[in-house]
Amino acid sequence: MNFTETAEQAALRKAVGELGARYGHEYMRRKVAAGEHTDELWLEAGKLGFLGLNLPERYGGGGAGMYELSLAQEELAAQGCGQLMMVVTPAICGTVIARFGTDEQKQRWLPGIADGTTIMAFAITEPDAGSNSHKITTTGRRDGSGWRLSGRKVFISGVDRAAAVLVVGRTEDAKTGRLKPVLFIVPTDAPGFDYQPIAMDLAMPDKQFMLYLDEVALAADALVGDEDAALAQLFAGLNPERIMASALSVGTGRYALDKAVKYANERAVWGAPIGSHQGLSHPLAQAKVEVELAKLMMQKAAALYDAGDDMGAGESANMAKYAAAEAAMHAVDQAVQTLGGNGFASEYGLGTLLATARVGRVAPVSREMILNFVAQFSLGLPKSY
Repeated sequence: MNFTETAEQAALRKAVGELGARYGHEYMRRKVAAGEHTDELWLEAGKLGFLGLNLPERYGGGGAGMYELSLAQEELAAQGCGQLMMVVTPAICGTVIARFGTDEQKQRWLPGIADGTTIMAFAITEPDAGSNSHKITTTGRRDGSGWRLSGRKVFISGVDRAAAVLVVGRTEDAKTGRLKPVLFIVPTDAPGFDYQPIAMDLAMPDKQFMLYLDEVALAADALVGDEDAALAQLFAGLNPERIMASALSVGTGRYALDKAVKYANERAVWGAPIGSHQGLSHPLAQAKVEVELAKLMMQKAAALYDAGDDMGAGESANMAKYAAAEAAMHAVDQAVQTLGGNGFASEYGLGTLLATARVGRVAPVSREMILNFVAQFSLGLPKSY
């Protein structure tokens, strides 16, 4: 693996960073306070080609890979304006449709995803099943040439912005009678589809929702991919999800460290900058090491995924997501500690990150489930659940 980025990747990193700097954390804070979405940033990122980097050129994408898309997410987050829906729309939904969708589905959805004019949400988590795809009860049954879909989903991001939701459901296997996972594209204006916001103590522009699907009528072409191979198709979308969540955490860690280092260099007590004291410099240096190590694993996961090694990417993506969440949480916490009381002042843009950085330890997959994965698949230990 080459750890030196190409001239094109370096130029992309610079361009995305410049876009993020024009918006920044203050823009995000204003949007949260007003209860608004980050539409201006999202659409400009799409117009510049940053949202569809991983999608085929034939459908308006950049023809690159997850490495480039994660790079864009990281640089936006490093400027304080990371985009949660980049984890969902181009990384999960765009990837699944690009890899497994029909030509008609690709033409219908990918150009809009690439240019930012179409947002698609992703729904797997259920109130009783969590993210356990084997326990999902949202069920699709054949209805003439189409489908009827019923069930509930919880903690689904950005549904109020979305034209459709990629729903993980199950259908009955005609041979065995058992339920098997499948993927449906469900328009948010479909009769029988309803959603309600979930009150959250998070300062984030994108909200979380409970979904209710009551006998939603879907055409035959709502099914994505092979009805008998949806679990593999689902996992193909979850590796990009973990890579992009890692990028969001890595960028957040970088943002927090930049704020802390600037303050530690400028703030002077006892005749010297506070950054000269090891009580602050060493913890910040440790946080820097952790963020850089997490970034390396994220880059490894993205490179493996782009090379077509889904299994290798799965291990690395899970490890990257774990490491990045821990590193971001430590970096934000130490940045707040460095600023003292100013760490909670709105003008410094750190206090709200204490909660949002913490989300990375829980979503899109908890650190405990990642440790289960590593224990079982990387270490060969018995399955614990």
